[in-house]
Amino acid sequence: MRKKGVSSVKVAAAYIGTVVGAGFATGQEILQFFNRFGALGLAGILTATIMFIVFGYFIMVLGRKLNSRSHLEIIKYSGGKKLGALMDLVITVFLFGSFTAMIAGTGALFSQQFNLHPLTGNILMAVLSAVTVFAGINGVINSISFVVPFLLAAVIGTGLFSIISRTPDIDIAAAVMGESSLMTNWLVSAVLYVSYNIIISSAVLAPLGSEARDIKAVRNGAVLGGLGLGLGAVMVYLALSGSISEITDLEVPMIYIAGGISRAAQTTYAAVLVAEVYTTAVASLYGFVSRISDIRRHTVKSRIVTVEITIAALLASQFGFSNLVKYLYPAVGYCGIALLICLIHAKFTL
Repeated sequence: MRKKGVSSVKVAAAYIGTVVGAGFATGQEILQFFNRFGALGLAGILTATIMFIVFGYFIMVLGRKLNSRSHLEIIKYSGGKKLGALMDLVITVFLFGSFTAMIAGTGALFSQQFNLHPLTGNILMAVLSAVTVFAGINGVINSISFVVPFLLAAVIGTGLFSIISRTPDIDIAAAVMGESSLMTNWLVSAVLYVSYNIIISSAVLAPLGSEARDIKAVRNGAVLGGLGLGLGAVMVYLALSGSISEITDLEVPMIYIAGGISRAAQTTYAAVLVAEVYTTAVASLYGFVSRISDIRRHTVKSRIVTVEITIAALLASQFGFSNLVKYLYPAVGYCGIALLICLIHAKFTL
């Protein structure tokens, strides 16, 4: 008999927290993937929301049936020997890239908002992430679940205040931002957005499926998680639409939006943003370490690997944050489409 496990609320919170990181909370992801398409960007968000529910559910169901400790078991099963090996490589490399981006994003935020040296933020995020991962999957789930309510409250609250004070102009963004060579239309953009986020979240969702209380917790967690992500994305989209001309060149546009409310709101959002970055940093580091060592047994090897990867990401983070969101994420999204297709096939053949 399966022991009492993670509830549907914690499943949803872990899902949301894995996806809502530096790119989402700063506004960069929503700006690049959805605002640029004007009104059609809302159709893109709706499409992404549905896909998050479906593919989140698929991954956790497969993870539960395969008793996954990382994304590897799911990739091997769904992709086969050759394609599975390629997808495993892409996911593992991107997990490191995502962790690096979260460290870099913290440094950029500390520099822009608090006038501190970026390395201060880099080191803080690196250390916090490593310490949390030492606690294993339960520590990761608990830390993310605790932070997520504050994340959603900050995003939704800031969005509502912005919408009330400045009427969104959802059509002007397409003219202001121009076209993207990697994201040619709203549907492609929505698929890419879900694709690369599923790559990150699979590292946590796969073992989370095996830790969930029952299949009902998996289903409800996927639905609640997807809806939470969709609601947050809509609020960020509308908030950015009211100030699109001023924020297109900013590294952290949502900080600018929060500053339009008050200085206190801006500082509060900055603090919550650090927590949002933390959730994805932890998920990415855990996913990477669990792929190459048995972190569930808290072995000496897994701790050494955690420290080594953290140091490597800290060094790599000095290359900057915004370019990772603009170029690396969509590129990995194209690779991740193969994963989405394989997940559909695996779900109906397991």
